[in-house]
Amino acid sequence: MSINWICKHHTALSKEQLYAILQLRAQVFVVEQKCWYQDVDGQDLVGDTRHLMAWQNEELVAYLRLLDPIQQDGDVTIGRVVTAPSMRNKGMGHELMVQALEHAERNWPDQPIYLSAQPHLQGYYSRYGFNPVGDVYVEEGISRIGMRRDLD
Repeated sequence: MSINWICKHHTALSKEQLYAILQLRAQVFVVEQKCWYQDVDGQDLVGDTRHLMAWQNEELVAYLRLLDPIQQDGDVTIGRVVTAPSMRNKGMGHELMVQALEHAERNWPDQPIYLSAQPHLQGYYSRYGFNPVGDVYVEEGISRIGMRRDLD
């Protein structure tokens, strides 16, 4: 299982890569999770946004985006975390988080990192240094809690 990890600034994405990203997000978030929301939210192609992709052969198998701290009130923000159904329970989520933290640090050194998690995943994200901030809230019909990984 050879995975090719690519992290690109939004201006460097090919139209095929962007299409694959939007297709995977729709497949999982909208169709599989039945969450009807505006996935294309205007943040994919702004500022210093970067897209972290895991490719196996010609298939996008995992993805997340990194929103820059200038656009996000001082926090690098991890969002749209998704793994293809074919790659679940194979350690892909762990590798995706490791890669995300490495790329966040490389691109925005010494910045806190924020993500919005489903409450039942707090323990998972705490393994990567994230702590809950604020209360549970509902967004697009799904309960979430903010989590931040502060500077050491």
